[in-house]
Amino acid sequence: MATLLRLCTAGSVDDGKSTLIGRLLYDAQAVYEDQVRSVTRASRNRTAGPIDFSLFTDGLKAEREQCITIDVAYRYFATARRKFILADTPGHEQYTRNMATGASTANLAILLVDARHGLRPQSRRHAQIARLLGISSFVVAINKMDLVDFDRGVFDRIREEFADCLHGATLQPIPLSALHGDNVTAPSDRTPWYDGPTLVEYLETIDVDRRSATEAFRFPVQLVLRPSHDFRGYAGQILAGTVRVGERVTVWPSGHETTVQRIVTWDGDLDVASAPQSVTLVLADQLDVSRGDVLAVGAPHVASRFEAQIVWMDERPLDTSRVYLLKQTGRTVTAEIDRGLALNEIGAVVVTTARPIVFDSYARHHGTGAFIVIDPASSFTAGAGMIVQPARELVGAMDRPGAAERLAHVARTAATDTDAVTAVRQALEEILI
Repeated sequence: MATLLRLCTAGSVDDGKSTLIGRLLYDAQAVYEDQVRSVTRASRNRTAGPIDFSLFTDGLKAEREQCITIDVAYRYFATARRKFILADTPGHEQYTRNMATGASTANLAILLVDARHGLRPQSRRHAQIARLLGISSFVVAINKMDLVDFDRGVFDRIREEFADCLHGATLQPIPLSALHGDNVTAPSDRTPWYDGPTLVEYLETIDVDRRSATEAFRFPVQLVLRPSHDFRGYAGQILAGTVRVGERVTVWPSGHETTVQRIVTWDGDLDVASAPQSVTLVLADQLDVSRGDVLAVGAPHVASRFEAQIVWMDERPLDTSRVYLLKQTGRTVTAEIDRGLALNEIGAVVVTTARPIVFDSYARHHGTGAFIVIDPASSFTAGAGMIVQPARELVGAMDRPGAAERLAHVARTAATDTDAVTAVRQALEEILI
């Protein structure tokens, strides 16, 4: 069975990301005839040749008018050796948050750079975001080599720049021309000095990181099922690891241990389940387990203060005096952040939550190490965060209660997480006026 590779494009504006993906889809015969006819008609009176390959991914009217990518475009295609889910992300600084969205589920990033301009600030920003999101494999696609006469010196210089920018990552530099197809699906006779793989060949053969199935078991509870008096199950998705019937697990944050009695699915019971399956677990003991609790093998962190890296996505800057909502796995809590950030800025922060959350470092477990920051006034997703480690508790913090702690009693008195969000939002309206 062909394995699945999730990949995304990244890089500065006008480096040719959409053109490369369109060429890749066209050469791989992953576009329909009516799409080809439509793009051919739309390409008339343009300077991109008989077909403007970027139009296969730039579907919004504004994108076609401005010749830029605004939203993330997902494409699904397959070769004889592998299946692909591809996210074409925008290069404009204004849409950096969309790039982060596309990269959040990718196993590999294709970093494009215009051979004429080399590594630009937005290219570095995208590379940094991809690394923060856990991507460690990169294709350095040095595009538009036809505009520098396929100069090997240009290729070598840009390759070295990326090696310094992405120290410790796996890099595969490829000289190519997305417009003409050099080294995209077939080797180019215009780069006799390059003996590496083509883009498609490399994507077909690179090993996919499958750590999620071999990591320690993590299962955030999303829903408690009680269809009858004799059945109590806990539904959710396995974020990491494997669980078996009869295995001992711990419920966090309470720390109570129990045994998995059944693994229930729509198609029947299982003896074993692994990430990323969605299942319902029945436990041997009657414990107080609710949405947001985590069933685990091994000990995750349980804390209300941690260090994190945040990509800020809101035009309204991060305000250290405001209280935000933090959603991590199935739990939503109020939180304060100690450092201000502007739109598209990336920074190291310390987050303090009103209630302890269960987490791992993002480097260890992506599922339990990631969170989003929500503006309670607008419900807008203002930031995306990756947890680094627990932070040292402040001495005397109880003597200087923050806004999150002042609102904690409001959240604790609510019956459900939904009620807690509503109650906190009403309280926030009074505080922020």
